[in-house]
Amino acid sequence: MFGMSWADTIRIFLMGIFILVGIALTILVLMQESKHSGLSGTISGVADTYWGKNKARSMEGKLVLITRILVIAFILIAVVLNINF
Repeated sequence: MFGMSWADTIRIFLMGIFILVGIALTILVLMQESKHSGLSGTISGVADTYWGKNKARSMEGKLVLITRILVIAFILIAVVLNINF
């Protein structure tokens, strides 16, 4: 393709995917709620609610799962891009 080797083509494709995964990861992390309740939660006590018990099935649980998958993809793509082939 225009005088490029197959390795150059794959590297450019992976760089594009790497950038998209990085942007998606940033957005997902910013969308998630804070995991600590702060000083007010410590003083007043935090009770288990229906929302807290079913967090894995909620939107927050899905965001955490997608974030973990994107982090793994980000790391794997970074390792592959650092291999000299």
